[in-house]
Amino acid sequence: MHKIKKGDMVKVIAGRDKDMTGKVLSVKDNKVVVEGVNVVKKHTKPNQMNQNGGIVETEAAIDISNVMLLVDGKATRVGFEVKDGKKVRVAKATGKVIE
Repeated sequence: MHKIKKGDMVKVIAGRDKDMTGKVLSVKDNKVVVEGVNVVKKHTKPNQMNQNGGIVETEAAIDISNVMLLVDGKATRVGFEVKDGKKVRVAKATGKVIE
């Protein structure tokens, strides 16, 4: 179980895009893709989806250690607790259960 999941709001805490916030689009192998963060230009050949090809801007993955979960607009660390026989994520700053 990861501390950060798809759909979470996160804040970038290190790197070129420090202090930017966005929604997590995907999580894979300790890397996350965040909406509007770490945007790179990629050269593409023409194909079925993109008839013209050319230069396309897309989000690249950043390391999961460089983002922090936002709970109520505040960046927080994440812990785990067992409540009612279920393992749930808990915000360390507030002690609030994360849905």
